[in-house]
Amino acid sequence: MVVKNQVQLITYPDSLGGDLKTLNQVLLEHFSDTFKGGVHILPPFPSSGDRGFAPKTYLEIEPTFGTWEDIRSIGKNFDVLVDLMVNHISKQSEYFRDFLKKGRHSEYADLFITLDKLWEEGKPVQADIDKMFLRRPLPFSTFKIEETGEEEKVWTTFGKTDPSEQIDLDVKSEQVKQLLIKFFKNFKEQNVKIVRLDAVGYVIKKLGTSCFFVEPEIYEFLDWMMEIANSLEIELLPEVHSHYSIQYKLSEHGCWIYDFILPYRVLETLINKNSKDLLHYLKNRPHKQFTMLDCHDGVPVKPDLDDLIDTKDARKIVDVCLERGSNLSVILSEEHKAPDGFDVHQIRGTYYSLLNRDDDAYLAARAIQFFTPGVPQVYYVGLLAGENDYENAKKTDDGREINRHNYTLKEIEHSLSKDVVQRLLKLIKFRNEYAAFNGEFTVLDSKSDEICLSWQKEDAQCTLFIDLKTNKSIITYVDENGQDIQYLA
Repeated sequence: MVVKNQVQLITYPDSLGGDLKTLNQVLLEHFSDTFKGGVHILPPFPSSGDRGFAPKTYLEIEPTFGTWEDIRSIGKNFDVLVDLMVNHISKQSEYFRDFLKKGRHSEYADLFITLDKLWEEGKPVQADIDKMFLRRPLPFSTFKIEETGEEEKVWTTFGKTDPSEQIDLDVKSEQVKQLLIKFFKNFKEQNVKIVRLDAVGYVIKKLGTSCFFVEPEIYEFLDWMMEIANSLEIELLPEVHSHYSIQYKLSEHGCWIYDFILPYRVLETLINKNSKDLLHYLKNRPHKQFTMLDCHDGVPVKPDLDDLIDTKDARKIVDVCLERGSNLSVILSEEHKAPDGFDVHQIRGTYYSLLNRDDDAYLAARAIQFFTPGVPQVYYVGLLAGENDYENAKKTDDGREINRHNYTLKEIEHSLSKDVVQRLLKLIKFRNEYAAFNGEFTVLDSKSDEICLSWQKEDAQCTLFIDLKTNKSIITYVDENGQDIQYLA
């Protein structure tokens, strides 16, 4: 399996029409030539929380979404990418329910990290916890075993509830390894081409460390995962939100990585009308990346851009986004906030709304993304130039839902009639089909209020010019007859 250098779609299984069958119809009717790079279907599995990210199993599809047959049908025309929450599984999974009933006598007991696997007699040491990168006040939850009445403390990195809904898996356990192999073999049978390893940075628990991206053990685990995936002709995409240097280490290790820096850099460039930092970044970043502007969470800020941005400047960008209706997620642990107290983890809102619903600015952002080396992903709300869904965020009491609108077929039709969406579809078609994007990339010299990027492969050559004063984007390319053609993106 070779990842295609063409545009991918990211969508929930129920966000474009209501279920997987309808999603396939929408893709075939409206986007058959648009997403030649594939479709990332956010978790379609039975789940007990976090909109699919607390999966009970990977062997079934949530019945309200459809069946594996629907996934295979989509896979006939589009490479399918799915998530594997490699760090954890649902409290409601058959494996953990059996553990809750029988405790250490459960056949699945070794799947989980009881505290005696780390501390003597299972007694946590605060000095060790203080060193950890925590996502909740304590890295474990306490459960009562039905048959014995005993209490068991089990490692839980994530989850808003106590006890947590997401139970960590012990990747050192042979039983976990066999389970992961079983999941991967099923993915292969269902024609899945790419698997995103969600939360992979947290899988190694080692006392005396942050328990996040623990080296060298994380590479040993990833090497083992890549061996399994390669044997099944599946590509892996590790997902790690951390200091950019960790992403670059993954890249040096031969992994695909996410460009979590680009969304903020593009936003900052268009708000400040200054390309200096963006162009410096584009000259120095690894090329083997998946690029994105928007996703089901938000625009990453901390820790992804630590040491790359001045927090005073970042605060100004955040304030502009707040004025435009966005909301924020913030860093919880004091030690991971900036010295001046800056604590923004992600800026949440649709990318179109973050750019003040300015069609030209939005097309400029997408043009920059598509000219940046890597595999471009377009989130479904961004595809339809969706605006902030305040009602959804308020109703669910989850700020992320501002950018998770579920579209009816009628709403999809309406969105497709918008000029900005038609312009975006034309831009995607050009990115998918023009040969130069498989050639050599160059950041051309330009003024601070302009952007000039170029691609060339043999006779195929194209240039993107953006005037930040007006947000107008002009693409110049050589057609098959050797003629220079210009079009306003």
